[in-house]
Amino acid sequence: MMHVPVLTNEVLEYLSPNPNENFIDGTVGQGGHALTILQKTSPDGKLLGIDKDATQIENAKSEMKYFGHRVVLVHDSYVNVKNIVERVQFGPVSGMLLDLGYSSWHLEDSKKGFSFNKDEALDMRYDSEILNPKSQILNELTAKKIVNEYSESDLKRILEEFGEESFAKRIAKEIITQRKIKKIETTLQLVAVLERAIPRKFHHGKIHCATRTFQALRIAVNDELGSLAKALPLVLSILEPGGRLVIIAFHSLEDRIIKNFFKERAEEGIVKILTKKPIMASDAEVLVNPRARSAKLRAVIKL
Repeated sequence: MMHVPVLTNEVLEYLSPNPNENFIDGTVGQGGHALTILQKTSPDGKLLGIDKDATQIENAKSEMKYFGHRVVLVHDSYVNVKNIVERVQFGPVSGMLLDLGYSSWHLEDSKKGFSFNKDEALDMRYDSEILNPKSQILNELTAKKIVNEYSESDLKRILEEFGEESFAKRIAKEIITQRKIKKIETTLQLVAVLERAIPRKFHHGKIHCATRTFQALRIAVNDELGSLAKALPLVLSILEPGGRLVIIAFHSLEDRIIKNFFKERAEEGIVKILTKKPIMASDAEVLVNPRARSAKLRAVIKL
């Protein structure tokens, strides 16, 4: 399934790539945004693509094979961008893009339990191969581990903090009850638990009743908010003066971190904010790509 990148025109507008400039896509995925950037930076502009998921790096390789030496792909987390840039001697950097959404490939083909519509093992790691930089061990935290081993209070906290789930208390209690009877190992087992915990009238709202819980578990497993907060100052440090940073967030928790970081750095005179309000997808784009509905783009230029 081909992943349709969101806000492509807006990304190009705010990154403003010119011929022979170098850019970083810190969440390269299948290369949707990266391809458009490469077209704008020909003939000699280079692109460094980073992704936590080894399979996505392979997908990007096949999508971008015609660009040859202009593309450098690295299987790692964008949190380590400073080390990666030094290691592969990439630069000067005219801009960086972070598209923080997961791709349709993760939902449809990864078999990692990201979708509540498929019966898969509760994993949700973007990549089980990547080393945890702090401990130099594999990322062993899975959604299954959280659901079956965390205390009721920790489950409630994760659901409230990362899912903004109003029924967090009821869900945490029901998970504890059900896992005593039988270990919760698959996505559909978890959905059944959620349907028991959440009052029936909320089962068929605008979003599926499992959406917030699945989001919360995914964020917790991959330390998405921690990674973002840690990466932002590092990203700014590698940009050239006049370099641009464009970030697309898909939920309010990420967007808040980005908004506050940009505001603080603008007050310090380090950046100029290019987007007074977040840029959203047009109705026409949402019609073609419903995923774009929740996308919010913010951009700054380094002074």
